[in-house]
Amino acid sequence: MKILIVEDEPIIAIDLEDIVLSQVGAAEVLVVDSLDAALSSLAGGIDFALLDIALGSAGETSLPIAQRLLRDRVPFCFVSSSLDNLPATFNAVPKVSKPFRPEQVAELLPVAA
Repeated sequence: MKILIVEDEPIIAIDLEDIVLSQVGAAEVLVVDSLDAALSSLAGGIDFALLDIALGSAGETSLPIAQRLLRDRVPFCFVSSSLDNLPATFNAVPKVSKPFRPEQVAELLPVAA
């Protein structure tokens, strides 16, 4: 199982990685903090993704990644404080609002298993 985490805040990225590793076990976890790095990570194939929407650079978002994951039918969820005004395309995508409790994220991970 290969899981991609797209998160620009290092502490939150570490928390998410810890949650994934404790819930999924021997999963390969890729943690990236930018759109370009996330796009590169998709080349190797992934099984599930956790996406922050707003990334550090001015106006950069993970929405192009989300669109590609939808197209490729790869399950994912948003873990973000920027859940307002998402395009309707993403209405059915699971979402966890920051700040989150670890169990909120963990509940979504069995989708990947």
